[in-house]
Amino acid sequence: MFLPDVHAEPDTEVLFQFIKENPLGLLITGINSTSVDFLQCTHAPFVLDLPNAGDNTTPRLRAHVAKQNPQVKAMIETLDTKPSETITLDQEVLVLFNGRHDHYVTPKFYTETKPDTGKVVPTWNYSAVQIYGKLSLYYDSKTPETGAFLGKQMHDLSEQCERSVMGFTGDGDRPQPWKVSDAPERYVELLQRNVVGIEIEIRKVEGKFKMSQEMRPGDREGVVKGVSRALTQVGVTCMGIHLYVPRQ
Repeated sequence: MFLPDVHAEPDTEVLFQFIKENPLGLLITGINSTSVDFLQCTHAPFVLDLPNAGDNTTPRLRAHVAKQNPQVKAMIETLDTKPSETITLDQEVLVLFNGRHDHYVTPKFYTETKPDTGKVVPTWNYSAVQIYGKLSLYYDSKTPETGAFLGKQMHDLSEQCERSVMGFTGDGDRPQPWKVSDAPERYVELLQRNVVGIEIEIRKVEGKFKMSQEMRPGDREGVVKGVSRALTQVGVTCMGIHLYVPRQ
């Protein structure tokens, strides 16, 4: 990721909060394989585990994906390990999280600089966070370790999405969240046999908030108004369009 100082976000807590608010990540690997492409990617919602205060553990990401996924096949093919064991890849992996709002920025939005000098060009505003880390694969749901991992992962992910994404908290007139235990036990066991668990020890996290903060105040205001107007015209909700104030 290209990180000019004006766009880079150095605060790790802000970056982790971004992941919590945008949990759908793109898992990217580069693995030599005789059967699938070297570069593989998979979209998956992640759970972020942060250490408690005073705890020396490393932040981790958790997810689960289909066992028949070509990316999983590449991981298994290149390792001299029994599939029933937990597998740790030698290569680092990359996970990319994108913000929910991005938009093309026409020079017409720069209402201060365009009339003054005309020295403006189009761009695209967006936000993104990426992590590098070591991936462990939980392959066989019949083993106690993998079974426990998948059970916790499915429970935590459904809780996260039901409560944070859907707002199903059971408070007031809000519905109760769906729980994994609401599904038949044998059905859940069948699903677990057909997925693998993924745990990533985070080694590096970096993020970028490209929101025209390098532009003059009038231009930034013009971008906010212009994007909001453009989204309204096409019937898209304007939630999340805001002015990113540059750090002094």
